[in-house]
Amino acid sequence: MRQLLLDIRPIAAPSLNNFVAGANRELLARLRSTAAGEPGPSIYLWGETGSGRTHLLRALAAEASARGLYLDADQVNNTAADTLIAALQATRAGVWLFDDIRLLEPLAQGALFRAINLAAARGITVVAAADDAPRDLPLREDLRTRIGQMLAFRIQPLQDEERLELLQAHAAARGMKVDVDVFDYLMRHGRRDIRSLLGILDLLDEHSLTRQRPVTLPLLREIMQTRLL
Repeated sequence: MRQLLLDIRPIAAPSLNNFVAGANRELLARLRSTAAGEPGPSIYLWGETGSGRTHLLRALAAEASARGLYLDADQVNNTAADTLIAALQATRAGVWLFDDIRLLEPLAQGALFRAINLAAARGITVVAAADDAPRDLPLREDLRTRIGQMLAFRIQPLQDEERLELLQAHAAARGMKVDVDVFDYLMRHGRRDIRSLLGILDLLDEHSLTRQRPVTLPLLREIMQTRLL
């Protein structure tokens, strides 16, 4: 059995600086203001899976003044409403972030509704995210109305040159040496969403390490063919 090599290459944590903005510069500027503690409205982000919603929320959680509080749908679903509200009342975080809110169960939707009202009373910014436009969210009506009152941004997909920039930055963060033809093949033959592209790039790095082979186009083809089987 092939022995796995320990990969000690540092991976860049999500930040607002390593998010490739593309057509989302206005959104990024707003999030920078929020991270700096400037007053402003609560925000709703939406876009297709792999558009960078979670990256932005985790980056904001790390960079916000007094650190933001990041909660995904599973965390909210698995926390009793009163317990969640008590935790929010106790936290010193100045930004509350809720990811994948379309996946919230009925009781959790009620908890989020209460959290948004509590945040408004305390002058705290809420940033919520999902893959649907506000009006299409499968949530209870009062919560959907609250979300619709937020400043909404649709995360615009990257153009090909921006996707290449992101892939190159991700490879550099992993310490990978990748020729342009490898990136070109990945973008032409891989899935279009960023999550899948980065996933293949990570897998390519892993196979390169464990097999002690350089990152080459033949290795990429081999990996992509295996994934299709």
